[in-house]
Amino acid sequence: MDLLLSPEAWIAFATLTALELVLGIDNIIFISILVDRLPAHQRELARRIGLFAAMFMRIGLLLVLSWIIGLVEPLFTVFNQPISGRDLILIAGGLFLIWKSTSEIHHAIEGGEGGRASAAASFSAIIAQIMIIDLVFSLDSIITAVGMVDRVEVMIAAVVVSVALMMVFARPIGEFVSRHPTIKMLALSFLVVVGMVLIAEGFDHHVPKGYIYFAMAFSVVVELLNIRLRGRQPARS
Repeated sequence: MDLLLSPEAWIAFATLTALELVLGIDNIIFISILVDRLPAHQRELARRIGLFAAMFMRIGLLLVLSWIIGLVEPLFTVFNQPISGRDLILIAGGLFLIWKSTSEIHHAIEGGEGGRASAAASFSAIIAQIMIIDLVFSLDSIITAVGMVDRVEVMIAAVVVSVALMMVFARPIGEFVSRHPTIKMLALSFLVVVGMVLIAEGFDHHVPKGYIYFAMAFSVVVELLNIRLRGRQPARS
């Protein structure tokens, strides 16, 4: 009850929820691009499974804060650079993100070969890839939460609300990305950048995420203007 009546707790909750939404944008885009490879009737289920998995993974990490704190302890040194468990996850996640985004770009440009695999195999493979990227983005999100808020109850509430909001917007975002190939290509390109940032973070080279998000927002606004301009131009015979 004291927590519910605390203005500081509500301010922390609102701030952390907003940050979780911002940090979750990459996750939503990546899930939207992955589920677009599935048959239409499976996309919504895969999207919801992916977001539910992200929520439970973040709550689980929050409940093992001592393990998260231990991840920042150096495990070994490479060229005088200490590497921790968190660094290994960020580096591996960055490499996976670069590889997967590059593969999606190649698939979009060259087209698929031999059609889709069986629905079951495709569905399970997509879910597995979503789980991997959920782990990477969840770690980044939870480390941010631990650094901002002291009460785990506030962290869990912010995570649940932010994921609920993601579920509301995930389908419209996914359908919009699917309808506009140029937006999809733009998103994939920025996911490559995010992968590079994760690798840099793994080697303790901090890149302010504000620069990344501003560049993403600016590029999306320009592309939206291009889409509107193309829509207003008369079709050529």
